[in-house]
Amino acid sequence: MKKIITYGTFDLFHFGHLRLLQRAKALGDYLVVAVSTDEFNAVKGKKCTYPYEHRAKIVEAIKYVDEVIPEHIWEQKIDDVKTHDIDIFVMGDDWKGKFDFLKDYCEVVYLERTKDISTTQVKTTIINGK
Repeated sequence: MKKIITYGTFDLFHFGHLRLLQRAKALGDYLVVAVSTDEFNAVKGKKCTYPYEHRAKIVEAIKYVDEVIPEHIWEQKIDDVKTHDIDIFVMGDDWKGKFDFLKDYCEVVYLERTKDISTTQVKTTIINGK
């Protein structure tokens, strides 16, 4: 069995999130998704619309996702890869190169982002009404 892991905040879940999870799952058999906790998002300077528990439940309900775990700190990735016996680490290509240190533990794949959609864009559209 080939296991994949990806990470994200997944606030205001949108089509780009769905495509990332779909394409990540297509790389193997079992997809683990680490959802950033509210405390970790505060460290990153992010304020979410929905609390961690809601975001985790939304992600858990997606048919491509087999398991959801919390992301508490940047440094947990190596431990997550080892603990969950991960074969492939997946992130959007806006992070290209930033997680190459994981290549010592698993394959690292950067997927092209879905064009014309992001949580920031969705928030801007809601605020501006267009």
